[in-house]
Amino acid sequence: MVIIMTESEKLIRRSKRKSSERFSSLRFYTTPGDHIFRVFTYFFCIISAILIMIPLIFIIAASFSTPQALLSAQVFLWPVDFNLEGYIRVFQHNMLMRSFWNSMMYTAVGTTINLVMTLLAAYPLSRKDLRAGPSVMLLFVFTMLFNGGLIPTYMLIFNLGMIDTFWVMVIPGAIAVWNLIITRTYFRHTIPDEMLESATIDGCNDYMFLLKFAIPLAAPIIAVNVLLYAVGHWNAFFPALLYLRTSTMFPLQLILREILILDAMPGMTVDIREMVEAQEMRHLLQYSTIVIGTIPVMLLYPFIQRYFVKGIMIGAVKG
Repeated sequence: MVIIMTESEKLIRRSKRKSSERFSSLRFYTTPGDHIFRVFTYFFCIISAILIMIPLIFIIAASFSTPQALLSAQVFLWPVDFNLEGYIRVFQHNMLMRSFWNSMMYTAVGTTINLVMTLLAAYPLSRKDLRAGPSVMLLFVFTMLFNGGLIPTYMLIFNLGMIDTFWVMVIPGAIAVWNLIITRTYFRHTIPDEMLESATIDGCNDYMFLLKFAIPLAAPIIAVNVLLYAVGHWNAFFPALLYLRTSTMFPLQLILREILILDAMPGMTVDIREMVEAQEMRHLLQYSTIVIGTIPVMLLYPFIQRYFVKGIMIGAVKG
């Protein structure tokens, strides 16, 4: 039995090496037209990167500038009269750290549930010996085009007793159909049928094959799912606005909205100076809250970028 498992492990390593060298092992013969196309591609990528980076740099520069400089349009790519007033106002809110912890918990637990449910659904649907696979997949795709609407969905959540609970933020969106499709495609075109046949001969059942063979080979597509699901949970604003009532359960996005709307409002007295100061502070808080809400996602992406690109290429395109 030890020899049989050793052969299976060799087959796993061979499949991993074959998957990683799928594109690197190709040999291309370039022509002058290929060189022109490559130059055009590099030029297009550079221009696209510049167009993407300019707004990001402007937002960061604006968040460290004075409200007066923002309102007078003096800021472009460098802070004017550097100050931290916007961040001080945001961090002075007594619910900020609590909401940050709530968002982290929603993201961690929700992403785990999403990942487990997506893998458990995608792997059986990728098997060619599942006769009901196309019909079940059609039901999943149907939900991408049609849904019950906002009011029926709210009534369902209410009848399930999930209003103002932790689970209302992680259970209703347990599976994203698009993520299910790319994961199913990845399994179907990455795991060879010979591996399943060999493992079955060795006495491996479907659950063991999923845990010991399929999932270890699915690191790129798992990274894709982690990033997509985590970003979705971190930015979840509308579900929290609909279903949560207790302020101690609010995610970060709701608290940032509260800071932006309430803390930058002028007083009850009609004073022109107060109105101008409130307008200036609102402009500054817009950029400060954007930076605070975006930093965690920006820190996550570099660690899984390599797997993310590979998983998207293999999972979304038939190989």
